[in-house]
Amino acid sequence: MELLDFLFIPVMGKPAWAWLAFIAVVLVLLVLDLGVLNRKSHDISIAQSLRLSVFYIAVALAYGGWVWWYLGETAGMDYLTGYVVEKSLSLDNIFVISLVFSYFAIPRAYQHRVLFWGILGVIVLRGIMIGLGAALISEFHWILYLFGAFLILTGVKMMVSRNEDDAASLADNKLIGFLRRHLRVTEELDGERFWVRRPHPETGKRVVWATPLFLALVVVEATDVLFAVDSVPAVFAITTDPFIVYTSNIFAILGLRALYFALAAMVHRFVYLHYALAAVLIFIGSKIFYAEFIGKMPASVSLGVTFALLALGVIVSLLRPADKTPDSRS
Repeated sequence: MELLDFLFIPVMGKPAWAWLAFIAVVLVLLVLDLGVLNRKSHDISIAQSLRLSVFYIAVALAYGGWVWWYLGETAGMDYLTGYVVEKSLSLDNIFVISLVFSYFAIPRAYQHRVLFWGILGVIVLRGIMIGLGAALISEFHWILYLFGAFLILTGVKMMVSRNEDDAASLADNKLIGFLRRHLRVTEELDGERFWVRRPHPETGKRVVWATPLFLALVVVEATDVLFAVDSVPAVFAITTDPFIVYTSNIFAILGLRALYFALAAMVHRFVYLHYALAAVLIFIGSKIFYAEFIGKMPASVSLGVTFALLALGVIVSLLRPADKTPDSRS
């Protein structure tokens, strides 16, 4: 009876069993991924990447169906909108991650290991950020307006400018410089190891060294934190339910890792998707002020507008000849 009582204890608005069930689903997916499908390091093909992506999307949509059934139509719509927004905003993350792997010369066979362990950090870090955000919004509702203004400003900034020096900036990255100054780092990789024991160049004593694979992992984690600054407020602008925010975030990130190997080489082709994402941020940020002065926008309208903007960005990118596309990422 005590166990049953525990399972029904409210945790951020939902019974504990709902959170535990979600965590169980994520753990099963991770064990299946690393323990069965990718037990040994290998070069993940585009076909395998696409199959895994379809599987993760199917699981995310099935979970969304359960959310719809258990929490109602509005919650289901909010979950799907949050999932689509988070998945779309993460496309820029794919580009930066590919630059990190290129900078550290990480072979494709070892990239999955970095992404897998990176997702464990994401699950914890996103949980902390979302928990803090939910607590602040619960205590200070006006913070939502700061989120809205931030999203609008971010969207406008994305519209008028692009980061053209991402590759060059890695060479001067302060985090990488800090790690190299405070850790012993090998010049080359040692298989899929993050840490190795090698003789110290002065004493000859065997000591622990970090490998470039570990540095890539840290930079990928830091990159996700930076992108979360945009994506977490964006989902909070859709719904303030921490359960919907967290589950939609994590499912989008899980699927993104699988999709990375199919999209890394072609994500730069979807140039106009960047502007569609900017428009989505502006729209979502504006929703907060719309709800305050006019009334709450139906979840179906929010989802429809988000889908329409993203679809337009994809279609224009595919139809526009490559040589006429403003290649600001090159």
